[in-house]
Amino acid sequence: MFLIDKLLLIGSILMLLSIISSKFSTRLGMPVLVIFLALGMLAGSEGIGGIAFENYQIAHAIGTVALAIILFDGGMRSPLSSLKIAWQPSAVLATLGVLLTSAGTGLAAAYLLGLPLLEGLLLGSIVGSTDAAAVFSLLRSAGIRLRQRLSATLEIESGANDPMAIFLTVGLLQVLTHEVPLGPSLLLLFLMQMGIGLAVGLGIGRLAVLLNHRLNLAAAGLYPLLAVACGLLAFGLSALFQGSGHLAIYVAGVVLGNSKQVFQRGTLLFHDGLAWASQITMFVVLGLLSTPSQIAKVAGPSILLAGALIFIVRPLSVIPLLLPFRFNWREITLISWVGLKGAVPIILATYPLLYGLESGPLLFNVVFFVVLISAILQGSTLPLAARLLKLEIPPVPEPPLSLEISSLRDVDAEIVDYPVHQGSRAANRFVRDLALPEGAVVAMISRDKQVIPPRGSTRIHVGDHVFVVVAPESRHPVDWVFTHRLGKDAWESHEIPVRGTTKAGDVMRMYNIDLQANPHHTLEELIRRQGQQIHLDMMVEVGAAFLHVREVEDGRIITVGLVVPKPKITSELTELPTDQAL
Repeated sequence: MFLIDKLLLIGSILMLLSIISSKFSTRLGMPVLVIFLALGMLAGSEGIGGIAFENYQIAHAIGTVALAIILFDGGMRSPLSSLKIAWQPSAVLATLGVLLTSAGTGLAAAYLLGLPLLEGLLLGSIVGSTDAAAVFSLLRSAGIRLRQRLSATLEIESGANDPMAIFLTVGLLQVLTHEVPLGPSLLLLFLMQMGIGLAVGLGIGRLAVLLNHRLNLAAAGLYPLLAVACGLLAFGLSALFQGSGHLAIYVAGVVLGNSKQVFQRGTLLFHDGLAWASQITMFVVLGLLSTPSQIAKVAGPSILLAGALIFIVRPLSVIPLLLPFRFNWREITLISWVGLKGAVPIILATYPLLYGLESGPLLFNVVFFVVLISAILQGSTLPLAARLLKLEIPPVPEPPLSLEISSLRDVDAEIVDYPVHQGSRAANRFVRDLALPEGAVVAMISRDKQVIPPRGSTRIHVGDHVFVVVAPESRHPVDWVFTHRLGKDAWESHEIPVRGTTKAGDVMRMYNIDLQANPHHTLEELIRRQGQQIHLDMMVEVGAAFLHVREVEDGRIITVGLVVPKPKITSELTELPTDQAL
């Protein structure tokens, strides 16, 4: 049996066990990373598997590639709406927050472990970042949804704080090995790494969007590969110019994920699977790398260090930074508790070993123990903390099925899944009475496990999922029809194109507009009742709106533009219920 055959056999067994064991992570109240690490430790030299693995170079290489893919997937799933409302507190937490956490933990490590100050600060930098990917997988599996600004802050912080921790770790290692002096040169290195990483990420992200639109690839399966190739190009190119590859690939993912793509849903599903495979591989390999007997020897000071980090350093670092952003005390408490450590600290703990630092084995064992304590303690109590602090919001029911347009061309439309809630304007209405704008059509209704072909006489029930094919310019009015809360920004376009046969009553019900007209009259009839000769682009005032004749055919008014002045619209400035663009 060849070596590669053995590796494939062992690798497939470990992968299969990891996938199956993730099913039980919710029941055990543990993040999946703990399960994966435990499997690696069981398969290691001191476990039942007996696999001797001590190659830190290979572990570092696997961890770097896996982390890059995970960051790229996270960037692709970070909507601009979240960035707009939370980028400021997230950026502060990802930079100053990591710096303060690293410094406080470093001082504690130097005292508890008897290390020189710089080596203590090095250990603090290694454990300075949080792994919110594990946090949110745990929250989702527990059925907890956080308020939008709070969840966005945690998500963006998790994607952006790794480069800071990596910079601090590498920078201090270079100081300890006398490659870079401690002082202004270290600050210059930071600005260079972040600046180059940001610039390369933006540039390659735009290139990825351009290639996605311009290349007419032979198979749909090539588009996800094109995306990951561009992401890895951003990482490698930034590293080549001494920039932060981790920041570059995350930014490239954000740019690509917030742009219209060919085969978009398929690409996201591919990268979701790739990110999971990366997590499993990374955690299992890091578990194999550990030596439980050596880790147990540092249990005492590691427990004290983890306690200082979780209960003292993290809160003291987070609270003063969040106060200017008007978070309430409950939100600040949860953010302080969400300091869950993950794979990044363990990967960074291999750096001192690669640099040949004498205290490298000690630092690795302490970091591994701290990560385990953080994951078990904070991971198992996080859902309870969110509930006790009353920060969760009602869950949105998951659609029983999904639709996707598979096209190798740039289609100027999208399919949006609207869950129908109590109070939605579409609830208990017939499809023919929705007064949908031109460019929008109901494609399918799913109810429980049934697929209902939509007809004009089909009534929409609370709990249904209505799939609507909608053009971009018609998205805001359709959002309004299927929801009961919407902000004023939905009316950035003042004219809604609707059919001339649409009844006035349906328009008034769906859009909260008083036309002061017989609800049984159509918009065409309202225009004709003005007594004017019908012609293209004519405008008549009806109640609180203007009706603009946009299309006429054989003397019939086909399309009417509903022009709505902003002051005459009743709207609620509250959060939209979640819908899903497929």
